[in-house]
Amino acid sequence: MAFNTMNKNSLSVYFTAGYPYLDSTLPIALSLQDAGVDFLEIGFPYSDPVADGPVIQHSSSVALENGMTLPKLFEQLQDLKNQIQIPVFLMGYFNPVLQYGVEAFCQSCKNSGVSGVIIPDLPLYEYETIYKDLFEKYEIPFVFMITPQTEDARIRRIDKLSKSFIYVLSSPSVTGQNLALSEDTIQYFKKIKDMQLQSPVVVGFGIASHEAFKIATTYADAAIVGSAFVRLLERENPLQYTAGFIDSIRNGTI
Repeated sequence: MAFNTMNKNSLSVYFTAGYPYLDSTLPIALSLQDAGVDFLEIGFPYSDPVADGPVIQHSSSVALENGMTLPKLFEQLQDLKNQIQIPVFLMGYFNPVLQYGVEAFCQSCKNSGVSGVIIPDLPLYEYETIYKDLFEKYEIPFVFMITPQTEDARIRRIDKLSKSFIYVLSSPSVTGQNLALSEDTIQYFKKIKDMQLQSPVVVGFGIASHEAFKIATTYADAAIVGSAFVRLLERENPLQYTAGFIDSIRNGTI
């Protein structure tokens, strides 16, 4: 999928690499692809995930205990890229990237066939002034986030910089909070839609039901499910439930 021509009502799913087991990454990715997910977000764990709620924080802690690291993840992605045809985005925090080496990270992303990266705690100013040339050198799109508090001028600036989609946080809270379908939230989504941005718009944080998915994709091109799927991975033999879970999000089936 080219992200300047994203299909309407696309669905993405986030999961944490190394959770529930160190070698879960490829089986989970395959199960999601088979279930019809349009693109994946694979999180690389960090010990202080400031934007994540308790479900994803827990998955990150377990993944780290299991031995997941960026080198291990890139090793797994070499197998994944030969079997996964849908786009794969990496999501995580800047400290592990800095320790790995930013240029080495970009090179590894390119070698692994990664479609883009989401690093919530890398400020826009630092990206533009320090790291933008490196990401562009290796053709790794950087996905920017906006919140209800983001000013219109900044949104326009992000849209101009974006080579992929814009990640629209449904609220300024952490992950795992159910989408609050308030009038303010609807007006926020409507405002973003009415701006007619050149980049595809994807809503995340709080998408845990068919109703939330339907509302989000009324105003955006796609929606991302995170904590609700990570919570499913806590079950015994969780991948047998993947297809049903995805169907429930898309179509409201139980």
